[in-house]
Amino acid sequence: MSNPALHAFYVGRAFAEVLGERLEDTVTNSLSELGQLEAKQREAMQEFVEEVMARAEQSSGDEQPSARETQSKSASSRPQTAKRSPEDVQAMVDELRASIASLRTELNAYKSQS
Repeated sequence: MSNPALHAFYVGRAFAEVLGERLEDTVTNSLSELGQLEAKQREAMQEFVEEVMARAEQSSGDEQPSARETQSKSASSRPQTAKRSPEDVQAMVDELRASIASLRTELNAYKSQS
């Protein structure tokens, strides 16, 4: 290559191609890792909610045996390994929050009576 301007053009073009490829790989890998992290967090949240529900079920003890039997029958009819959608998990979290609020109200009423 006798023309330095032409040589600089080819070097610049090769530099831009390699830089673009590496940038594309880096962005792709980062997005992939971010997706994996999000999936792990969803799974951890789902396991947390299931554990909370199991403990609540266990600690309910002898209270309302007919309701507990009905819930256990409906829970046993669905497969435990089924994936829940984020809406299902969010609905379960909302139900837990509502239950907690209801329990707080009852506790405050009990404390005020004492």
